[in-house]
Parts: sequence; C-alpha cells; structure tokens
Amino acid sequence: MEPLDLKDFEWKIEVRPLTMDDFDALVEMEQLCFPGMQTWGREHIESQLKHFPEGQLCVEIDGRLAASSSSLILTFDPSMEWHNWKAVADDGYIRNHNPKGDTLYGIEIMVHPDFRGMKLSRRMYDARKELCRQKNLTQMIIAGRIPGYHLHADKLTAREYIDCVVEKAIYDQVLTAQLANGFSVQGLIPNYLPSDTESCGYATYLEWTNLDYKRGAKRRFHHPVEPIRICVVQYQMRSIKGFDEFAQQCEFFLDTASDYKCDFILFPELFTTQLLSCVEATRPGQAARRLAEFTPQYLDFFTEMAVKYNVNVIGGSQFVVEHGTLFNSSYLFGRDGTIGKQDKIHITPSERKWWGVSSGNRVEVFETDCGTIAIQICYDIEFPELTRIASQKGAQIVFVPFNTDTRHGYLRVRHCAQARCVENHLYVAISGCTGNLPFVENADIHYAQSGIFTPSDMEFASDGVAAECNPNVETVIIHDLDFELLRRHRESGSVQNWNDRRTELYRVVYKEDGNSFEI
Repeated sequence: MEPLDLKDFEWKIEVRPLTMDDFDALVEMEQLCFPGMQTWGREHIESQLKHFPEGQLCVEIDGRLAASSSSLILTFDPSMEWHNWKAVADDGYIRNHNPKGDTLYGIEIMVHPDFRGMKLSRRMYDARKELCRQKNLTQMIIAGRIPGYHLHADKLTAREYIDCVVEKAIYDQVLTAQLANGFSVQGLIPNYLPSDTESCGYATYLEWTNLDYKRGAKRRFHHPVEPIRICVVQYQMRSIKGFDEFAQQCEFFLDTASDYKCDFILFPELFTTQLLSCVEATRPGQAARRLAEFTPQYLDFFTEMAVKYNVNVIGGSQFVVEHGTLFNSSYLFGRDGTIGKQDKIHITPSERKWWGVSSGNRVEVFETDCGTIAIQICYDIEFPELTRIASQKGAQIVFVPFNTDTRHGYLRVRHCAQARCVENHLYVAISGCTGNLPFVENADIHYAQSGIFTPSDMEFASDGVAAECNPNVETVIIHDLDFELLRRHRESGSVQNWNDRRTELYRVVYKEDGNSFEI
C-alpha cells in the first residue's frame, strides 16, 4: 500500500485581507445571506479598502470565499447616531474612518450558507478582537440583525424577543453567536435597516470590551499572560456498530472542547481499536491491518472536525500501512485545515508480538497558532532523549496519547511524563483509554488517569499536576497553560536542568535526513 498523501485530506483555510478580486464572490455570498437586501457596490468595497484595508477580512476555504467581515475605526461619542447605519458607516463607504480613534465599529459579518455550522463567525470576531488589541482600541461596537424575530413578532416585542435570546429560551442565528463571542446587549435600535424584513427593521446595539487596552499607549499592549487552553479526553472503549457511531462519540468531545474555546484537544492512543468491535474477528496481526483500512475515513473526519469546531486536534493514534509496513501514527489536525504526522518511534514488545508494528525514525515538532508542540505516543515518553530533541526544536507542550492495560503501565507513562517536564521546562499532557473491549485481542482491558503536568517549581501547582481525571471513568479535563510563565521558569527557575547539563561529559546525538545533530 502506497503512503497516504496527507495533502489529499487537508483543507486549506485562511483568514486573510479582502481584495477587489473577491468582489464577485462577495456579492454572490451577500445575496445568499441577505436575500432581498441591497448588496455592496464595487465602489463601496474600493472605498473600504482605500480607507481601512486591515479592517476588511475574509475566510477562504479551498479557494472559495466562505465568510467576510467589514469594519472601521471611530472615536467613541455617546451622542453619535449609533442607531443610524448610514451615518456611522458613511453608507458603507467608511470615509469617516479615523485611524486615531478608540472604537472598532463592525459594519457587517456574513458566512456563506455552504459553510455554516463551522464556527466561521468566531474566526471573524476573533480576527476583529485581535485587530482591537493590535490597535490598542478600547472596544468594539456592532449593530446586529435579529433575523429570527419575524417568526415571533406576532407574540413578542423586539425587546422581549432579545430577552428570550439572552436567556437562551430562543435561538437566533446572529444574536446567539454574538453573545457567545463575548458581546453584551446595550440597547435596541429600531428602523436600523428598514429593508431587513426578517429582523422587522430592528437591530441590537452590542459592545465588546478590550481588556488588553492600555490608556495612552501608542502601540499594542502585550499582556503578560499567554494562556493556551487544553482539553484532554479520557475515552471509554465500548463496542460499536460502525464508523458513524465512533464519529458521533468523538464529535461530542470536540463540540465540548469548542464550547469551552479550547485551543487543543487530545485523544488517546489507538482509541480507534474500538472499530475492531464492528468487524469480523481475526488474528491480531490481520486485525491491525483491517483497522488501517479505516485511516482515510479517520483523516477525512478529523480534518473536517478541526475546522468545524475551530480547535487543534491531536487525534490519538491510528494504524496506517505504508509500503506494506504497519505503523502506529498520531496525527495533528490543525484548525487551519492542515495535517501533521508523528510515527511511534519505540514499539513495545506487546505491539511487536501481537500486531507487527514497525517503528518510525523521526522526532517531529509542529508549529501551530498556539506555539510549538510535539507528540510522543505512549512508550516514547519513557525515553528522555526524544523529549530532549523535541525541546531543542522548540516544543513547549508535549502531547502524549497513551493506551495501557494495567496501573503499572499507566504509572510508567505518568512518572516519565512528569520527569520530562522537570528535565526540559515544558508542559506534558497525557490522554488514555478506559473501559473494555471484549473479544478484541491485545485491546480488551484499559487503565487510565489522564492529566496535564507542569515543571515542579513555585510558580506552578505544588505537585506539578495542573489537572487530572479521576481514574477509569470517561471524562475530560480542561485547563489553561501559560507559556509566558514557562518562559520565565526556563530562564530563572529554582533549578536550571536544561542549562546545567554537563555537555562536556554527555550529549544526545541523533540522526535526521542523513545528518547528525548534537544536543
């Protein structure tokens, strides 16, 4: 079997500045999003790009325009006619854009119907928030449509409808998303867009406050904390009827991580062996290769989920056959649609005996939108040299999908993970399986207590455990890790394990791409 080309499974998703080349696609999307309403003219977009190109953004997925966002900067004035879209936005021309202002005003956000349900509005709002931070603006103000109101206008006033949406008694496709993105309702605007019949002409007046704002600063305020939110899944193995049922269980955890705005979610090693419960039983070596046949479905599924739920996914690990050789491989599914792969380097005697797994030969690190990470599959974390190499390459977090059958095996993974934190001044997250798979040889019982570990020093948790699951129950843990704290610890911690290595006595030497490297 030829190696799978991961580029065949990747999605190319990009948040980028809007250009005039996007105009036709933009108008087509606007007609689909706001049927019956006046669309942008070419002169509007030309003027927006002339006066504030950084504020005109879009999301492109596989070459298609999937979402867009338009905005300008104003000086906040309580007496301004915020209810008057034509006045505030200069009828869409934004010639009143003030680069020295203090408030970002959002003109419009839209998501193509083909890409709804993929949380693209969150990406757009996040891009606007980042613009506020870069420009050191105090706040963002938007006037939002309430397109679901016409369905309730005969029973509720607009104010009552908004109260119901805020209380989650009613779902509104625009206002619900805005509230979820940190906006608060400050008022109701009648006759905002009379042509908006779905909203009955009404709009909400919403604000988002930039907590990073620094009064008097002429450049971006760098917040001293750089939190990265991690979700670790402790996954229960159970018999299933097919891939769709497996996917449904995984999507539950992905949805949960997305609801909590996690940056990463980690699944366990070979949790895909659950799929062997729905195929004909056979010898373990043949079963492993049968499991590898699910790899294309696995890659398609997690690539889509990472984009849809806007979270970087470490998809546990899965068997893959390349040139007739069986590997145990972990995949990183980026929320930008990219895919990375780390093969397991050290194969346990059990894996070699039962399944015939072969070893990988390279320590990978992955540049993500939240820093540099590495993946070490189960047994690999028990070899300190690998984490040394990953740390030298810049890794700040090591993700460890593991799968152990006994408490002894779990403790080996746990204690070695904590040691790697101390030795290399980094974070380690481990994720394992619990539950049973009767009649699936070498994957029938499981023991796990998943966790997130830190270096052992004053600025971290007293026991070096940031968070951990209860043992042997299906659950998740969610925790924020601070990279700035990690950087300071590496430079001035109580002990300096990395800096105090006696490299004149010993070194780690490794080979990569035909070259030798020393650490």
